[in-house]
Amino acid sequence: MIKYATRSMLILALVASLFSFAKFEHCRVSGWGTPDVYVHACYSDLSALFGARGLDHHAWPYSDLTDSVEYPPGTAMVMWATSWLVPHSPKGFTDYFDINAFLIALLFLGTALLISRMNPEFWYLLPLSPAVLASLYINWDMWAVISAIAAIYFFDKEKYFWSAALLGLSIATKFFPIVLLIPIALIFYRRKEIANLINYIFISGFTWLLLNLPFIVTTPHGWWRFFKLNSERGADFGSLWYGLDLFGIKISSVNNFALLLFVIMTAILIYIFFLLKKVPTLAASSFLYVVAFTSASKVYSPQYVLWLTPVAILAISSLGERARELRKDFWIWQAGELIYHLAVWEYLASYTGAHFGLPTKAYAAAIFLRLGTTFWLVARLISRSSTREIDPQELEFLSTATDGYA
Repeated sequence: MIKYATRSMLILALVASLFSFAKFEHCRVSGWGTPDVYVHACYSDLSALFGARGLDHHAWPYSDLTDSVEYPPGTAMVMWATSWLVPHSPKGFTDYFDINAFLIALLFLGTALLISRMNPEFWYLLPLSPAVLASLYINWDMWAVISAIAAIYFFDKEKYFWSAALLGLSIATKFFPIVLLIPIALIFYRRKEIANLINYIFISGFTWLLLNLPFIVTTPHGWWRFFKLNSERGADFGSLWYGLDLFGIKISSVNNFALLLFVIMTAILIYIFFLLKKVPTLAASSFLYVVAFTSASKVYSPQYVLWLTPVAILAISSLGERARELRKDFWIWQAGELIYHLAVWEYLASYTGAHFGLPTKAYAAAIFLRLGTTFWLVARLISRSSTREIDPQELEFLSTATDGYA
């Protein structure tokens, strides 16, 4: 029975990855031209950065002061190493995309397998998620996603060394998983396992440093470009701040407001965490903190759904018997993500000179629709959790806080 379930999962995940690949076929055969890549919603950084970052000549990722790879070393090394597998030919961009897409498909299958091990009942939501399939080959995010999910898997099995090492690897690949240290710290604190917390932070920090130090020492300016770009960028595509700007609401200091919003949302989540009678698992907690990070960020790329969907599935499954009640809400959220996915490319089509595309205000509305459906799912999760796990004396407060959403 287990072998049959595993085989079914792998087949479904493989079919899903092939459907996703087909979405990019127009760009593969037409040469990745602009604004064509936006009109047909098949833009990918895999091909776009092949030439833009000198990977077609196997340039070292951090050697250029102005055009270094704008990612942490884990992703940069994948980008550089796979460039050596591409023969010099007019099809170099397509070959580079194909090679990286093949590896990403394997990572997707591995992630689906992990989810099926952690959540046997709802694993199918991952390969059937339309926004995930639409976004799978946009960027190299799956390299960080699978290591982050593996870190959650080992953490909840109390294999803290492997969890910490994998989280350090994930942070060194995309940096976003650093937000998982917040629920990890809270869980250890509630369990009064401070020594485990210190060890966990040390191991994950040491792993991150070990992977970054060679680049810090040899090409510090190129390595720092990722952090510099993220600290200096203004309101960017998909973010709350960009949507406000399109509606004429100017935010003068986006960095400060983004940080403030993240702190406020995190503080609310921490407050709710301490209301729970039972300490939740990391699998049950992660989605909420990743949402806080992505929704407050200065950029909210369409492929961020690859980060959110696996942890959303894990959070839903943690509700036990009440999990089935949230399947509809999961699909509502996926619909919001898919609408945004289509909207951003059609907006960029008009933004880059196409004769047709999505008007500015319609794109801004899609940004807020996406955020709205995300927070709908968050509110439903909190509301359903509150009826099971929160002290009845505190329930009235939390119900009041979530009634407007649930």
